[in-house]
Amino acid sequence: MNTTLAALPEAAPPSAWNRFLDSDFIFSFRRSPTAMISALMLFFFVLVALLAPWIAPQNPFDPAALDLLNSRLPPAWIEGGQMKFPLGTDGQGRDLLSVLMHGLRISLLVSFSATLFSLVVGVTLGLVSGYAGGRIDNLIMRLADMQLSFPTILVALLVDGLSRSLLPSGLHEQLALPVVVFAIGISTWVQYARTVRGATLVEKSKDYVHAAKLIGMGPLRILFRHVLPNVLGPVLVIATLSLGLAILTEATLSFLGLGVPPTSPSLGTLIRVGNEVLFSGEWWVTVMPGVLLVLLVLAINLLGDWLRDVFNPKLK
Repeated sequence: MNTTLAALPEAAPPSAWNRFLDSDFIFSFRRSPTAMISALMLFFFVLVALLAPWIAPQNPFDPAALDLLNSRLPPAWIEGGQMKFPLGTDGQGRDLLSVLMHGLRISLLVSFSATLFSLVVGVTLGLVSGYAGGRIDNLIMRLADMQLSFPTILVALLVDGLSRSLLPSGLHEQLALPVVVFAIGISTWVQYARTVRGATLVEKSKDYVHAAKLIGMGPLRILFRHVLPNVLGPVLVIATLSLGLAILTEATLSFLGLGVPPTSPSLGTLIRVGNEVLFSGEWWVTVMPGVLLVLLVLAINLLGDWLRDVFNPKLK
């Protein structure tokens, strides 16, 4: 009997992918229709944005592909519309569906970049503040308190206005996208810093941190190798919700004419352009990008709410 058992091969441990599929995270995701629908919508929007140059029916930035005779056509289901322009055209004869695909690409690029920038800055400052304590902690938290006294859009407007006054006009046009990313990102790092600081204060008093200190690990290695993985749950929730805020902030800046340049229009720019001709009857030029913006932010916020419930079951 013992010889037979000893001869049996040992079962291979499950792979990391199989463990992920069997995790509580995936189980909760499969049992939440709202999470699945919002994740599917967000995945569809990201896929369309990435493939826009190849799947868009028309290149809206190519003057040779435009025909002014096709300008101001209504959507295809309205009298006077054409099937090759399902969502209608704008005043330049551009296919609105193609314009929306490219505008979605710019909006997601700016918002993802701004969210990543604010995440890196906020998480780093939060880790340093919570672990170092003392004057460094007081300095970082007072900066955070000062920024919280100003609305996010006001900070973004201030940064964008300073860049326009300090940089030459030609250079500002070239750096318009990085400036918008910096303006949005620098105005939203506080939430990450305060959340990570609180979690770091809890984690640094645990035994594994003391053990790491005893074996001679440096502070940076302890922070980013041991403390950081244990505070990523709340950070993921904040990042998801901040992505929707970044999209709305970018759209607001572009609507005010302070966002991305007209040569790379985002959804906010398209809404502003359509708003100028709204009362002339061309409602589709502003309604279509507005609906797309609402659906995009709604999908992100619903997914963020589900993540918040997963990482904090007390909120269910």
